[in-house]
Amino acid sequence: MIALTLTFSKAQQQDAEQLAALVNSAYRGEVSRQGWTTEVDLLDGRRTEAAELERLIADANSIILLCKHASELVGSIHLERNGQQVQFGMLAVNPSLQGRGIGKQLLQSAELAAQQAWPVNTFIMAVISSRHELIAFYERRGYRRTGITKAFPVNPALWTAKVADLQLEFLEKSVIDHP
Repeated sequence: MIALTLTFSKAQQQDAEQLAALVNSAYRGEVSRQGWTTEVDLLDGRRTEAAELERLIADANSIILLCKHASELVGSIHLERNGQQVQFGMLAVNPSLQGRGIGKQLLQSAELAAQQAWPVNTFIMAVISSRHELIAFYERRGYRRTGITKAFPVNPALWTAKVADLQLEFLEKSVIDHP
């Protein structure tokens, strides 16, 4: 498999529509089955919409990092600052390109971008607790399970759960321990 040359940059307002299409394709709908990050058996509907992404792009405590191969958008991740913690979310890779190391490089770039933008001591993320393969992916990247869970958020305007009692599990990584 040929390694892809990737570039990373901050999203701008004009990227919101394309970003929404990428994120939704990675998580929901039949096309998401091409990759291993699909939530199609757990949730119906969309993961996000352009208006939400526009709001996040405009927020001073938020960065959406784009990952491109040549000029093609192949991945993205959302970084949100809360004090000295940065929460990562919406890590998305084009389903047809998953399993090629893009997510790993995107996460590394997000950690670096967060440290360059803000004073950070901890990275956190919330993962659906039944997504064992995804939790294992993050554990291989130095994240640890915190034991903290919360009910999956309800957002009927965008999605509905297909299974009962979905939970989010929080993972964290100390910047001090893993620079």
